[in-house]
Formats: sequence, structure tokens, C-alpha cells
Amino acid sequence: MNNLYKYLLAGLLTAGSVSCSGFLDTAPRSQLSQKTTWKTAEDAEKFLVGCYDGWESGSTILYMDCLSDFGFSFHAHEGFRAIGNGTMSPSSPGASFYGYATIGRCNLLLKQIEQIPSIPEAQKKRIIAEAKVIRAYQYFTMNFLYGGVPIIELPELADEARLPRKSEAEVRAYIAKDLDEALPDLQASVVRGRLGKGAALAIRMREALYYGDWEIAKNKAKEIIDLGIYSLESDYQELFTVKGQSSTEIIAAVQYLETIKPLYTAIGSMLNNAVGGWSSMVPTANLVNTYEMKNGLTIDETGSGYDATHPFKDRDPRLGMTICYPGANYLNPKGKQLIYNSLDQTITDEKGQQKKNEDYPESANNSSKTGLTWNKYTYPANQYADMWSTNACPIVFRYAEVLLTYAEAENELHGPSADVYAKINLVRQRAGMPKVDEAKYATKDKLRELIHRERAVEFAGEGLRRADILRWKGADGKMLAETVLNGPLERMVGTVNAQGTNPQTRATIDPSASPQAKLVENRTFRPHFRYLPIPQSVIDRNPNFGKNNPGY
Repeated sequence: MNNLYKYLLAGLLTAGSVSCSGFLDTAPRSQLSQKTTWKTAEDAEKFLVGCYDGWESGSTILYMDCLSDFGFSFHAHEGFRAIGNGTMSPSSPGASFYGYATIGRCNLLLKQIEQIPSIPEAQKKRIIAEAKVIRAYQYFTMNFLYGGVPIIELPELADEARLPRKSEAEVRAYIAKDLDEALPDLQASVVRGRLGKGAALAIRMREALYYGDWEIAKNKAKEIIDLGIYSLESDYQELFTVKGQSSTEIIAAVQYLETIKPLYTAIGSMLNNAVGGWSSMVPTANLVNTYEMKNGLTIDETGSGYDATHPFKDRDPRLGMTICYPGANYLNPKGKQLIYNSLDQTITDEKGQQKKNEDYPESANNSSKTGLTWNKYTYPANQYADMWSTNACPIVFRYAEVLLTYAEAENELHGPSADVYAKINLVRQRAGMPKVDEAKYATKDKLRELIHRERAVEFAGEGLRRADILRWKGADGKMLAETVLNGPLERMVGTVNAQGTNPQTRATIDPSASPQAKLVENRTFRPHFRYLPIPQSVIDRNPNFGKNNPGY
């Protein structure tokens, strides 16, 4: 990362600002031009940094689970709530993932690098390869969410950018070509801040997994494993802290630095109201209910030990490391230990007097409406000097995904095996969970249930849930999203005993609370929501685009 940010300091403003950034996202212009000079290898390296700037958004990763049953975003202006509850439309699409700014930069770099006379061949090939990986990732994101988009090279005139959309299959082929061409020229060793072989393979792996290309998904996962440079972090929670940013589990993350390129607002947006946070993106009770008990049984299995009045007791340790729940201890931005209480309307202050509870869901817009907040990336809050401007680096790809992708693909291809169990066990046991019960999960169908659940809780809050509930099917053949995103989103109702010594049992939940008391919002998911609506502004700017996605 150090070298990358040296380039950022030296050249991002001069290189990135004169790129094609936004040329396909703004009102059409009659003539496109760029004044960047391309004379040295350093020019190309600086411009590559401009391509990296925005290759992925750390804030978007953290918000993405709000488009699923595992997250909720209250503040409508942020754009994620409309997609989560199914009220988006072409004219009001909510958060938009459609854009060609980064692709435009990559296209320009790929063209102009050929004008540099003295750049060493190996360096030139690496720069080209990294630009192709960035471009492929952009197309992958849009293609999966929108279902086919225009493939645009570098036009000289704005009219040349007004192209019809390609089919989803055509865009997939374009992505595969970019990644396959890039792979031989990428660095194998982990270079923080750059996309190397592991990242290129991870994009190819995830893309294949999302489309059910099991053989490709498995093979790419195996290629990452065979690189021999990634391993699971021993401490699951530390992986999502500043201290864990150099972990060998991380294949790619969005890089931020406090004093140079900070991640603005995201961490403050996640923290609770009582410490000055916005509670903009919060977990849900649906997620809490997905975690197994620490004995490996689900909460609805006989003998699990689950107590609905104390739902946080004796659960998978990842629940507490991922979610700050009522009754749990947490550290505020000043490092003081507090007890999280989102259940009681009033609480007792340090002087023994009753006062309004700022974290009660109805106390303020900035109170978590689900009564839960995230621990991932926020615990401890005092690791950041300023919660509104941090060096948090949200992870895009990590090794646990490789292991669980291999397991899912291999199970779909050939069913359970010792190899599949072993890879799942690596992830489970790292978190303190027991090995897979091979007798219970002895069939493809049963093991699929476990793999889906394991993936759900392992990556909660990391932005993968929406894609999973779109691609996974229930016994009825419907997308899982049609089940989990239709109906009321509910919170837990109860009280917190601040004098209790066990954080897992301080909260007493009332399972029989009325639906009205528990309601957060009603959600709708129709089959055509598999794809997001193309923003109407895109179609208005490009009459050759074609029709919007069916149903909109």
C-alpha cells in the first residue's frame, strides 16, 4: 500500500482528474478530450492509481446487507432502504450501482499506455493487467445487479458512447476474457492496495459462483488455495479492525488512510445514537436467528438449548463478534465500556436518575430501528481517532470465501466428501464452532443447508447476502429472497437488566410481544426484483440503450 499511496499523493489529482471520470454518467457532451501527457512509466503508474480510486466503495460494502434480510437502512435519502423494502423504481432507483467512470479511466489507460516509448515491458504488462481486473470487476458488479449493460471502449465523441446494452451472457464473456488475459501478468505475492493474481481469481470465482458455474467456481477457488499465500486469521473479530488490516486472510480490501484518503462517515453511520452515531445501517433479528447455538444445533432443533427469552445466550461466537445486541458490553469512541440497551425507553444514569434512552428505537431518527448495531468494523470504536473520518478498510475478498466457495461448488457437483467437510471445518473451528456433524449432513441437500447457513453468518455485514438470496432457491424453486424479503421486518421487544453480570442474559425478550410493537417496516420482493431497475436518467441519455428490465 505504501507505494500505491506515494503514487496517489504524487499524481492522483493530476492523472485522475483529467481522465474520463464521469463522461458516461453526466449529460452528453459533443466532444471528449483529455490533456494528460503520457511520457514516462511514472505517468502510467499515477494514472493507474486514478483507476483504483473508486474501484469499489467501502461505504457501499457496509451498506449492501441493507438490501437483504440481514440489514436495514432507516435514512431514505441514502438510497438503500428503497431497494431493501422493494419500493425502488426507474425514476427513484435508490442507491445506484450503474456507472462508467472507473471503466472510462481504465479504457483511457489501456489506450494511452501504448504511447509511452520507454516503459519496461514487464511493468507495462502488469499495469495493463491491473486495469483489466478493475474494469472486469466494474462490469461484474453491474452485470449481476442489472442484467446486461453496454460494453463501451474509449469513444472520441459522446454519441459513440450511446450503445445498446449487451446480454448478460455477452458481458460475462467479456469479463472472463479480461480476467484470463490479465492473470499471467499479475503479481502473485500479496501487495496491499493492488489487485494481484489472488484478486483476479477471486472475481472469476465469485462471478462463476453467482451464476451457478460450479466447475469454474471450484477450479478458481482451488487455484487461489494453490497459490499458498493466504490463510485464515486466527482471531475472527480482529480481522475487521485496524490491527487486522495486514492479515494473510485478506485477498483484496478497499484502502483508506486517515490523513490522505479517509473513509468518511461510514463508521459513524454504523455506531449507535448514544455515542453520536447515526444507526444508518443496522443488523436485523433475521440475522440473529440464523446463527447456530454454540453446540452446532440450530435454534429450532430439539435439544439445542435455545431460550427465546434470552436469545443471545450460548450462540455461535460470531454472533457477538458481529452484532452489538441488547445487554452486550461495548466500548464507546473514548474507550469507556458501556452496556448497550435498545429495549427500555428510559435508563438509569451514573447518578441514579432516570433519563431518556437515546438508543431506544423510537427515541430519535438516529436510534437503531431494529435495536441492534454492528460490531464488525466498529469494535472497539476507540481504534479510530474520528469515527467520521477513519482508516477502516472494508474487505472485498478474503480466504474464508474461497474455502466456502470450494465447499459449495464441490457439494453441488459431487455431494459431500471429506474434502468438503474439511474446508467447512476450517472456517467453523476458527470461530470456535464444532466440526460438521457428518452423520446429520450426509446428503447433498442437507449439506447445502449447512453451507448456506455457514456462508450467511460468516460474511454477515460484508455485503454478500443480497446476491446469495437472489441465487439460492428454496424447496419451492423460488429465489430465497421471495421468502425472506416478503413480509414484516421485526425487532425484539423486552428489557435490559443493567445489573446483570452476564452480557448474554442481561436482555430479557418478550416473544409474545404484539406485531405492532415489533414492526420495523413491511417489505416486498417480487420476482422481477432479481434485477434492479435501470435508472431512467441512463435510458434518457442513451436512446439506443433499449428497454428497462422487465417489470419496471
